[in-house]
Amino acid sequence: MTKKVSFLICGTQKGGTTALAEYLRLHPALYIPNIKEIHFFDDEKEFKKRPNPHKYHKHFRESPLKSIWGEATPIYMYWEPCAQRIWSYNPSMRLIAILRNPITRAYSHWSMEYGRGNESLDFESAIKFEEERCRDNLPHQHRIFSYVDRGFYSNQIRRLWRFFGKDSLLILKQEDLKANPDDCLNQIYKHLNIRPIANSKKIESHKGDYPGKMNPSSLKKLKRIFWHEICQLESLLNWDCSDWLKV
Repeated sequence: MTKKVSFLICGTQKGGTTALAEYLRLHPALYIPNIKEIHFFDDEKEFKKRPNPHKYHKHFRESPLKSIWGEATPIYMYWEPCAQRIWSYNPSMRLIAILRNPITRAYSHWSMEYGRGNESLDFESAIKFEEERCRDNLPHQHRIFSYVDRGFYSNQIRRLWRFFGKDSLLILKQEDLKANPDDCLNQIYKHLNIRPIANSKKIESHKGDYPGKMNPSSLKKLKRIFWHEICQLESLLNWDCSDWLKV
């Protein structure tokens, strides 16, 4: 039987997935390729035909013989066809998602794309025209301009639960990973059924350079947009997210 990838860090973009992948690379039982985002399950060209898992597995050729394979591509949680594709590849996949305040996540996402030269609009205009601009990419979601849309986590979570069940998806908060990485890592080790190891260093990745603070009108608008979504998440996950509305 062909060995398969066993776990995915599947979300969310700008949520701390780079740091988490670096933490998990320190565990001797795990193998995560140096290329962080492989983008296999969201590759629409690959899935226009019968997907080739051997192409995917080439990224794991350097892994130790008995290692557990995993990778981190945070768009997997957001990209609608991914759940079914991942399930078809490995219905026993263990999934890990880190959620970030969708308000600050949207601004961080915009700042990244603006810094890369992919975005020419200011943030307020970008969120004002997001739906119109994303419509150009239908029937697919938009990879770049989806600043607000990516923050509606509850539907993304339900989609993963529908294919994998609740026990297969571990959901963490970005704030917890930053403040208490050892606690989060121990939850992940338990989720992956591997022995815990002591972590000797704190990792921070991709802090990002922001072109100034978010303006008050954009912040007010995003609080209004995400208020109901944040309430849904609190109910869905039994979390207290009240601090997300106090930014």
